[in-house]
Amino acid sequence: MSDIDIISQYREQFVTHLKARTQMTEPRNLYEPVHYILGLGGKRLRPILTLMTAEVFGGKAKDAMDAALAIEMFHNFSLVHDDIMDDAPLRRGKTTVHEKWDLNTGILSGDAMLILSYQFFESYPPEVFKKLTSLFSKTAIEVCEGQQYDVDFETRDDVTIPEYLKMIEYKTSVLVAAAMQMGAIIAHASDKDAEAMYEFGRNLGIAFQLQDDYLDAFGDPKTFGKQVGGDIMENKKTFLYLKSLEKSTKEDQESLMHLYSIKSKDATAKVEAVKGIFKDSGAVEATQTEIEAYTRKAFEVLEQLTIPETNKELLRKFGENLMKRTV
Repeated sequence: MSDIDIISQYREQFVTHLKARTQMTEPRNLYEPVHYILGLGGKRLRPILTLMTAEVFGGKAKDAMDAALAIEMFHNFSLVHDDIMDDAPLRRGKTTVHEKWDLNTGILSGDAMLILSYQFFESYPPEVFKKLTSLFSKTAIEVCEGQQYDVDFETRDDVTIPEYLKMIEYKTSVLVAAAMQMGAIIAHASDKDAEAMYEFGRNLGIAFQLQDDYLDAFGDPKTFGKQVGGDIMENKKTFLYLKSLEKSTKEDQESLMHLYSIKSKDATAKVEAVKGIFKDSGAVEATQTEIEAYTRKAFEVLEQLTIPETNKELLRKFGENLMKRTV
């Protein structure tokens, strides 16, 4: 069976479990938005990683289903609230929760999803429950910290690359890392192996987000799920932007800072001008180099694991496929 088939199989099993465990109850105005956002699909990357990691360490995917569900529920809760903060009209090409219902419903349904996330851990025995919820609480607060850094950066002109990397680590990669460590915990892996899986996920998560930054500017509109150039239109100070400022000529630096200080009426012209500076400065190559460096760091962690070589290869292939994505 190919790696793609294995991933699809995990995804199908997870979606079946998701539907079985999230029944519609009253009041409908609280639970309908929860069902709606969970039903919008997405890659289901994080829950798949939880199931895969459990099996890599000799456990059963079915035992990791509720933890995977907690991770997916939390991830979607964060999307509902992020969309409110960004006043975003679309998520995965469909109307966002607060636009489809209203602001109050978005806030309350999001709150319910956060609480439901914790409830899914209650199916585990006390010792496993304690490990999972301790990791989850640490991760959840880091995601909030990452979101706050992201908000703060919007009004700052002095953001550094180390600060940006810390922000994407907290906002994106710690949840990927926790998803993998949870799979290891459920499979009763050693603490050393479980922590190594966290490091693998953390490095892969940073590479994944940097790839997302790159695809946002240079992805194919047909395959990339979001509007290409969205970050540029919103003046988001991504790795590409920060690296361009660092490497550009004085003239291009000034042009870039000017372009990022305005909300342009001609979005296409602005996006193309910024992309031109990204290319000329060498920031595109620097971003690709950084993606490769974090992917390599992730793969180096695999060497420490006490699992069969075939299982390491499965994780390596997954990482490679993730970095070759166009969506």
